[in-house]
Amino acid sequence: MWILDCYSRGNRVELWLKNGKKVKRNTVRWENSFYLYLPDPSLHSEMISALESFYRIEECEIKTIYGKLKGYKIYAGRDVAEKVERQAKDCKLFNVDVRLEQKFMAEKGIFPCSKPFDIRFSSEFEVPLTSLSIELKGNIFEQRIEEVYIDGEKIVGKESEIVEEMLSKVESADPDLILFRNVDFWMHRIEEVVKRIGAPNSFSRTSKFIKMPQKSYWSYGRAKFRREALIPEGRILIDTENFNYREGGLKGVLLASRISAISANLASRLSPGTLISLYEVYEALKIGIAVPFRKSDAEKRKTLEELRQVDKGGMILQPSPGIYEDVWQLDFTSMYPSIIVGYNLSPETVRSGSETTGFLPKVLKPLFELRIRTKRLKKENKEYSGIDSMLKWMLVTCFGYTGYRNAKFSRIEVHEEINRIGREIFLKTKEIAENMGFEVIHGMVDCVWLKGYEIEELRNRVEIETGLLTEVDKFSWIVFLPMKDGSGAYNRYYGRLFDGKMKLRGVFARRRDCPEYVKRMQLKCFDLLSKAEKVEDLIKLAPKLRMIYEEFAKNMVNADPEELIIKRIVSRSEHAKETLEASAVREYRRLGFEVLPGMALEFVVVDRRKKVVKVRNFDSFDVKYYLRLLRKAWEEIEFAIKWTTNAGGGIRTRGPLRDRVLRIS
Repeated sequence: MWILDCYSRGNRVELWLKNGKKVKRNTVRWENSFYLYLPDPSLHSEMISALESFYRIEECEIKTIYGKLKGYKIYAGRDVAEKVERQAKDCKLFNVDVRLEQKFMAEKGIFPCSKPFDIRFSSEFEVPLTSLSIELKGNIFEQRIEEVYIDGEKIVGKESEIVEEMLSKVESADPDLILFRNVDFWMHRIEEVVKRIGAPNSFSRTSKFIKMPQKSYWSYGRAKFRREALIPEGRILIDTENFNYREGGLKGVLLASRISAISANLASRLSPGTLISLYEVYEALKIGIAVPFRKSDAEKRKTLEELRQVDKGGMILQPSPGIYEDVWQLDFTSMYPSIIVGYNLSPETVRSGSETTGFLPKVLKPLFELRIRTKRLKKENKEYSGIDSMLKWMLVTCFGYTGYRNAKFSRIEVHEEINRIGREIFLKTKEIAENMGFEVIHGMVDCVWLKGYEIEELRNRVEIETGLLTEVDKFSWIVFLPMKDGSGAYNRYYGRLFDGKMKLRGVFARRRDCPEYVKRMQLKCFDLLSKAEKVEDLIKLAPKLRMIYEEFAKNMVNADPEELIIKRIVSRSEHAKETLEASAVREYRRLGFEVLPGMALEFVVVDRRKKVVKVRNFDSFDVKYYLRLLRKAWEEIEFAIKWTTNAGGGIRTRGPLRDRVLRIS
């Protein structure tokens, strides 16, 4: 039996099990409950008596990460817990907002996308799923479906006919998995047509859906938006435009489902931070740790001097802009999770001197060890890349969540201590490298760029003295680009690795809002640059590189406007100034779209000076504006050419570093 889907309705847990070719639903009644702690129960005796007259209550011991409390287990749901909270202001509540299916699976020792006796922390697992791939094309502003492709087979006709045939093919194939680009946008329109024609919606095996609400939120200083989704029952429906699928692929999503103990439908749509939080909750339930409802330990009061001492982020060494030859990149593997595990950092152990393994190190260790294994495996087999990427993002966010006040097992002191230890490790690495004769040309939080020899000897010393694992890459040459003031940019560089591949960070082609036409020009230049094994080879390539740029510039007037679409994430729904983004927001609203922070808007610039944009029917564009974008992308290439031909001062072999401490939120 392979657990295909899981969710809860009321006091029922629904499990969909796949056995061979057969899929069946198994319904289990499971009574919800929460824990209540009262500092002085005698003050609330009347409330306890009233609760006992309606619900089953048991006196019990509540196990928290800080120790045990005497309290009550109340067999009721969140609505009752919130009423208790309003009446007893001094109470502490636990396990209130934990998903019922997670409670059930934790007690039974099972998890989704698995069969009995599966190893949960493994990159090797069975995927016995039949699948369909669907692509839908239509008018997004009128929300009209125009054609559909199912496994490449085209369906056309009237909208109702297209939907009816699509549903018929889904019902006939009865797949376990459907990969459908932008399904979370189009499913609402499909539902409208379904109701109009009176047909069952076969995307769900019961024709019923669970609504996942839309959400705008901020993450790492950026606005994010999650579209409202209709989650089917008994079938995995993945929007292939969602971040988790784009980064992790199918196996990455399924692994996230197994680890976090939630359905693959949710695992494909929730953020990596939410997934790591759900993973911690499931691990807590498994070992009997109560999950707090409201945080009371997020941060203690600090004086201004204490804040000055501890409120720091990761260390960054600013490079001098230029080209450097024969450069090593020494990168710590999952640095912050390594610190959490290696230094026993958890809310209950930080700065306490406790030698008992804390909650966070205990639950993160198997995840971290799995990441180490998959990182090694993906070098031999690219099939592991998706799993590795999913683990990377979950482990990256586990650090941020240690300082997030609403995370269930967070405390700002843990966040601060991770940063402090990280800075010490960084400076220790720099010291070891310089003592061994290496020149440190750049460094950023968890990696350093070096010139020198005997890299394996350095690597071994760093790993022994810091206790952290590292990885090494070698560049034939690397370009650190300048900022507007002429100083070196922290995170804008490109270079040729010794295997001939180009590594690009922060350049135009990597930007989300870079038009495809501009991206094609720059990527074509980078492809040519990958042929330059040495810096002097760049001089020989300079005429061909310029020819690429000039050809794209010359053909700009004839460019396909579809290749000039700018995709931009809006940070706010209201704008005080007239900008291109503000114009795009206004156009979308004029066409009946609700625009919320975090949404991605697409537009073509028609007149930059007057801030005129088009969001549909792209038939004209501001040639001068797009030529300027093309020029900016070219300048990142031209910088290397000028530097190589001594216009920028010659090949950079050494230069002053400026130590700066930046807050990493």
